[in-house]
Amino acid sequence: MTGSDDVLFHIGDHIAYVTLNRPEHGNALTAAMMRRFRDIWTAIGSDPEVRCVLLSASGDRHFCTGADLHDVARTGSVAAGLGPVSQELFLTSRHNGVWKPTVCAVNGLVAGAGLHFVVDADIVVASSAAAFLDSHVNVGMVGAVENVGLAKRLPLGTALRMTLQGRNFRLSAARAHQLGLVEEVVEPMALQQVAEQIAHDISLNSPQAVSLSQQAVWAGLDMGYPAAQEYGYALVRMHWQHPDFGEGPRAFTEGRRPVWTTS
Repeated sequence: MTGSDDVLFHIGDHIAYVTLNRPEHGNALTAAMMRRFRDIWTAIGSDPEVRCVLLSASGDRHFCTGADLHDVARTGSVAAGLGPVSQELFLTSRHNGVWKPTVCAVNGLVAGAGLHFVVDADIVVASSAAAFLDSHVNVGMVGAVENVGLAKRLPLGTALRMTLQGRNFRLSAARAHQLGLVEEVVEPMALQQVAEQIAHDISLNSPQAVSLSQQAVWAGLDMGYPAAQEYGYALVRMHWQHPDFGEGPRAFTEGRRPVWTTS
C-alpha cells in the first residue's frame, strides 16, 4: 500500500486497488482525501499496466458516509474553491476523465458524497448488509452532482425520494439491485472475492477495446439512440487500426491467450 493511510492504493495483476480506510469515522471524506484521490486517478490514468480499478472500503458497517462534517465545520467548505465540477471534484474516474472500468464493492452504508463512487462506477457489487441514502438536505446542503447520477441509474421518483426525504429514506441493497443501481448482491464474506473476480475478468480483455466500449456506453446515456449508434460505430472504426483488433482473432484461431498492446 502507498500514500495516505486514509486512502490505500496499490496495483497488482493489472488491477488498481483503492480502499477508503477511515472505518472509525464511517470512511467519511476529508479535504485531504479528496486531494489524494486526484493523485490516485492521475497515477491510474497514466499507467498502461492498469486495466481495471477495484474500489472498496475498510470495515463492515460503512462504505462511505460522505463528507466529514467535522472537517466541513472547521473549514467552512467541502471543496477548495468556487469553480466548476471539472476543477473541484476528483473522486471518481468520471471526474478525472479516466476511461478504465471501476468495480465498486459496497460493504455497508453509503451516504451523501459517498454516492459519487456508486453512481460513477461501471459495476457495483454490494453486500447484503449495504444500504444507500442521501443526507445532504438534512445538514443544510444541496444534493445535486451525485444526485444527478442517481437519476441516471434509478427511477426518477426513487432518486427524488432519496434526495428530498433525506436520511429517513434508506434504499436497501436488495431494492437497489431490483432497481438497477447494484449489479449483484452477495453475502458480506463473499463481497471482496466476487468484486475481485469481476475486475480480474475485465483485466484479461483488450484494454483498448474495453476502454472504447466503456466510452460508447457512457456517452450513449447523453445522446439520442441514432446519435449514440453513430458515435459507437466511430469508435469501432477507430479500433480497426489498433493492434488488438488483429491479435484477438489470431489468438482465437491459434488457441492461445491474446497478448494485448498496453502502450
